[in-house]
Amino acid sequence: MFFYYLDLAWRSIKKTPFLSLLMILAISIGIGITITTLNIYKMASINPAGERSSQLFAVQLMSQDSNFWETINEQITYQDAYNLSQSNVPVRQAAMFRTGLAVQTDDVNFSPILESVRVTGGDFFALFDVPFLYGGAWSKQVDKEGGYKVVINQSINQKAFGGGNSVGKTLLLNRKPYQVVGVIDKWNPSPKYFDVNNGAFNDSARVYVPFSLAPIEEYESWGNNQSWRHEDIRTYQDRLNSEMHWLQYWVELDSSEKQQQYRDWLGRYVEQQQLIGRFKRPDARGEIRDVAQWLSFNKVVSEDNKVLVGLSALFLVVCLVNMLGLLLAKFLKRAPEIGVRRAIGASRLQIFSQHLVEVGLIGFCGGALGLLWAWIALYFLSSKFDLEASLAQLDQSMWLIAPVIAVSAAIVAGIYPAWRICSTNPSVYLKSQ
Repeated sequence: MFFYYLDLAWRSIKKTPFLSLLMILAISIGIGITITTLNIYKMASINPAGERSSQLFAVQLMSQDSNFWETINEQITYQDAYNLSQSNVPVRQAAMFRTGLAVQTDDVNFSPILESVRVTGGDFFALFDVPFLYGGAWSKQVDKEGGYKVVINQSINQKAFGGGNSVGKTLLLNRKPYQVVGVIDKWNPSPKYFDVNNGAFNDSARVYVPFSLAPIEEYESWGNNQSWRHEDIRTYQDRLNSEMHWLQYWVELDSSEKQQQYRDWLGRYVEQQQLIGRFKRPDARGEIRDVAQWLSFNKVVSEDNKVLVGLSALFLVVCLVNMLGLLLAKFLKRAPEIGVRRAIGASRLQIFSQHLVEVGLIGFCGGALGLLWAWIALYFLSSKFDLEASLAQLDQSMWLIAPVIAVSAAIVAGIYPAWRICSTNPSVYLKSQ
């Protein structure tokens, strides 16, 4: 019976092409706007750490003096990062910051590339489940003593070495030789939760060097550099000794016991620092936040996105109200035909079902067209307004969500017109005939 109703619906749509097209356009525009905002919200809300979200923690320290910064900062100082690295509680831990270096090879025909580089510890790769195509992370010894090692991703490997296993080869960074120890496979978590300060939806770095080289090579910081007091910083060592917040610090704590141990350890660390004249605030403390809490704390998904989703839903409601009026006009125009069908035995339920199937078909067509509008809108936002590529990708789930919303919304809008037409008194139209 459903396919019979579907056939009747298609015939009805072809009989009134202009009116049917208006309804499809009305719902498609509403769906297009709704899916665009919903897609951006969904892509921004993804927790890329998955099951390990509750095991990975960003470390924060309330290290500023009184009358400075009422909230705890997202980053920490170098001296705090060094001291935190002495803890044996975490399973893994890594300090990190962003810099930039010129990438070259021994090939004279290779043009230097200025690349964003992540300076971090060897635990970074296991900490964030970074997949390797070749090789792996540098050794613990490099983290302790320093060493000119580098991890690159597929893209740099292709440009610098033509693809293939480049482990053991030399890459020049600012004209200094670094030995390639690993090549990262496809990996670009979005949002980039381990460093939201430098753009939560920017691409991850393509080059990684040891954190232990920072005091030696004096890498510049390409990220946020914040200080709560004025300091005369003239040398790189001054920066390392300063109260400037410019590093991110992450730890892995794989059990509730470990988490409590680390909180206790941070509490003792704060007390130790207070004894030497730091952490002077009465509310000085250390905090850890898992990935979900970290994204919420940094407002990666802003309230504006939620408001936009709500407004787009209201716009969809307006489109449905217009569609309801068009449906009512279309269905009531067919009242004589429906009256005859009722007279020869068609039940109200059959008439009601037939018209709901027609409404559902219109909704499905509107949903399909709405997906096209959403794709065009995301492309436009990406190209004209620099919307991050990770947010401009149409999520696969939208291919299911859009038709479901469209069909459901259309059916809701069509219930009243379908009820009106199935309530037709056939005797009125039989007499008129």
